[in-house]
Amino acid sequence: MSDPALPEGMTRAPSLGGVHEGYMPGFGNDFETEVLPGALPQGMNSPQKCEYGLYGEQLSGTAFTDVRPERTWCYRIRPSVKHSHRYTKIDLPHWKSAPHVDPDVVSLGQYRWDPVPHTGEALTWLTGMRTMTTAGDVNTQVGMASHVYLVTESMVDSYFYSADSELLVVPQEGRLRFCTELGIIDLEPKEIAILPRGLVYRVEVIEGPCRGFVCENYGQKFELPGRGPIGANCMANPRDFRAPVAAYEDREVPSTLTIKWCGQFHETKIGQSPLDVVAWHGNYAPYKYDLCTYCPVGAVLFDHPDPSIFTVLTAPSGQPGTANIDFVLFRERWMVAENTFRPPWYHKNIMSEMMGNIYGQYDAKPQGFVPGGMSLHNMMLPHGPDRNAFEGASNANLGPDKLDNTMSFMFETRFPQHLTGFAANEAPLQDDYIDCWTDLEKKFDGTPGKK
Repeated sequence: MSDPALPEGMTRAPSLGGVHEGYMPGFGNDFETEVLPGALPQGMNSPQKCEYGLYGEQLSGTAFTDVRPERTWCYRIRPSVKHSHRYTKIDLPHWKSAPHVDPDVVSLGQYRWDPVPHTGEALTWLTGMRTMTTAGDVNTQVGMASHVYLVTESMVDSYFYSADSELLVVPQEGRLRFCTELGIIDLEPKEIAILPRGLVYRVEVIEGPCRGFVCENYGQKFELPGRGPIGANCMANPRDFRAPVAAYEDREVPSTLTIKWCGQFHETKIGQSPLDVVAWHGNYAPYKYDLCTYCPVGAVLFDHPDPSIFTVLTAPSGQPGTANIDFVLFRERWMVAENTFRPPWYHKNIMSEMMGNIYGQYDAKPQGFVPGGMSLHNMMLPHGPDRNAFEGASNANLGPDKLDNTMSFMFETRFPQHLTGFAANEAPLQDDYIDCWTDLEKKFDGTPGKK
């Protein structure tokens, strides 16, 4: 895919070239990048006077006293206080935060939706966000929300950041550009982006209309999962994550900055672009990741492994071994297990599962779960293959079989997910989804040795 021209007035650091054009590889690294030579201080963070008349400023993503603090030093044209003025509360009616419990909506159930359709309405990243579920409490910084975005228009002299959360963005169609304080991320289907809490950015449409999914993480930051006996390789490798090189714009133009804070939205009017970081170093940064580089690990003899084996990223909770959020990927892979029911088995568990389909068919629901669609199986509610999937898997020839042309994912959380009014009444809910298990047959036969 060709690299679109940079936005007018934006200057980017010298490229690393090759596959890392405009990016730096690694996850959790201490990066350093500068647009102008010598803009980045060496050997110290806060010199008495910065080069080029820049201001030194730290952006912290964790407590100072964390075991491994995450913070980035920015050297910018103006300090951020110049990008903050009096605030006015505004309403973005389709973007909800937990706790959000609609008394007229039943969240207990198994639900599935067709893709939320485009309407022809002009929508930006802010006005096009549609919340499907919320979980936990944004005020105590636990839990999450899941959204669908519909974007047709670029943000013009308009900027945003969330003080509540980091955002995990999963495109399903169209191409977006995130112009952030720390650099530029271009994003398309089969990729994801992670936008940290507190990071200012503007979202532009490269190729639209755009639709996708967002997991809004109120809790601890996403990190790579512990590998245990899997060892050092496979799954999501740190080298495949990419952080952007520095880029800045020095534009004196009336602008609007919108902030999400404790579930409410506020805007402030400023006289310039806030994307004015000329150099930065640190380990608190946005990322993109190519989902096609995820290397699945699975059973090579018998039994279907737990879906946790497909975890790309996890956001820990206060309870060890139980995630605030797991981001789980089901992509193309070989199925080779012997004498085994290969699709996901019937189950109910303590985690709530919000799934989305990026493209292709999902093996446990080959019919009805279409690209752009979503499904919800809330905590302690049973679910599993429909009748056709069960019969097919029970009677299949168990030679090696390639699951091809498939990419679905799951936002999984320890908290019950509550449907919004939009999800219950406006999004294209499949009212007959619950009936996919109706024609499962009683097969019990008490004869010894009978299968």
